[in-house]
Amino acid sequence: MFRGKKYQDSIKSYEKSKLYDPEEAFKTLVSFPQSKFDATVEIHIRLGVDSRHADQQVRGAIVLPNGTGKEKKILVIAKGDRAKEAEEAGADFVGAEDMITKIQHENWFGFDVVVATPDMMGLVGRLGKILGPKGLMPNPKAGTVTMDVKRAIEELKAGKIEYRLDKTNIIHCPIGKVSFGADKLIENYRTLYDAVLKAKPAAAKGQYMKSIVIASTMSPGIKINPAKG
Repeated sequence: MFRGKKYQDSIKSYEKSKLYDPEEAFKTLVSFPQSKFDATVEIHIRLGVDSRHADQQVRGAIVLPNGTGKEKKILVIAKGDRAKEAEEAGADFVGAEDMITKIQHENWFGFDVVVATPDMMGLVGRLGKILGPKGLMPNPKAGTVTMDVKRAIEELKAGKIEYRLDKTNIIHCPIGKVSFGADKLIENYRTLYDAVLKAKPAAAKGQYMKSIVIASTMSPGIKINPAKG
């Protein structure tokens, strides 16, 4: 695969096989030659669990102290007072059956997250095969199935993210932008790290945090010592 000059220069500026402490890792990452756009910083955490088993699932949601640097488009599926509350709280799209139909028949995905009230989940369930594979299905554990839509919207706008295992037992999450600088990125990182640590399933055996890698868009990955949190 062809890699650009900035990527090649980045590779030369750090030790690829080294396990870095978090502080050194983020300082190194933000020192890489940067793209013309403000790159997203992502974290990839491999866990010592088996996601095929229900008792070894790891999933949750947290509000990053410094946000993600990305404005989320929020769709709220609700009726009556809850719909009005969602509009007043700043939801980008609000509706009920009309939104279900729009997604089903127009293949519309102009949103980043879906919040639904519990009474609407019967309708939203029809979208399971559409929203599920895209990671957009509302879920109580993520706080996106709730009667308190105002709070859900405020938290999402403030930088709430959902984390969960993929089929290879890895959690992939955005934790900010390169422009945040090392200190703010480290603060976001520790918030996510602590949440994943607390979410350790009782059924998990052996080493829980197997590996941690951080990278910005189009940059090489930097390995963090999983024991150093």
